[in-house]
Amino acid sequence: MTPTTELVIARHGKAACNGTGIVGGERGCTGLIDRGRYQATRLAARLAAEHDDRPYAVFYSTPRRRVVETAEIITEALRLPATIEPDLRGPDHGDADGRPWADVKTAFQGPPQHNPDMPYATGSETWNQYLDRATRTLQDILARHDGERILIAAHGETIEAANHLLLALPQNACLRLGFVTDHASVTRWQRPTNRFGRTIWQLVTHNDTRHLEPWA
Repeated sequence: MTPTTELVIARHGKAACNGTGIVGGERGCTGLIDRGRYQATRLAARLAAEHDDRPYAVFYSTPRRRVVETAEIITEALRLPATIEPDLRGPDHGDADGRPWADVKTAFQGPPQHNPDMPYATGSETWNQYLDRATRTLQDILARHDGERILIAAHGETIEAANHLLLALPQNACLRLGFVTDHASVTRWQRPTNRFGRTIWQLVTHNDTRHLEPWA
């Protein structure tokens, strides 16, 4: 079966806020660390090899600094410019932005997913509000590029949103399951049409980091 549409979501490399446990919104994210740039370079090399064999039609990036810096490295390798999609940004953190995640989770009695209809900080989105925004934006992108290869540089939360969308998970599924996504990992969905004319989404890989060598 030949895929008619392919969605590849690459998580950003490791950022300073990831290493220090800081909530990394517009204020809290200060960009990639050296290890994250290394990860993004290895990721870009893998994606460039794929692009040479079967080109990506479009490349999207979220607007957060760590993702933009990752996308710039990918663009240099693929010679494919990234379109910034504001509504693919990670959750809006409100007053939690720039604070330690440990303090935010202690006050909320868990991560945002543990009480998905409640804001986890003053001015923040709820987890379900984030999922609604992210899945709606992903649906728009998939409709806009039906039959094409789509590459997105994004967050772990973006991958979680895509999995919820394409697995047709019910609201509040986060109360009983989650998805591990490492830095610079690749998640790949394909939608082939079989010989009976049926078209379904297939999860080919999730959290694939085989392109990363051990960090010295």
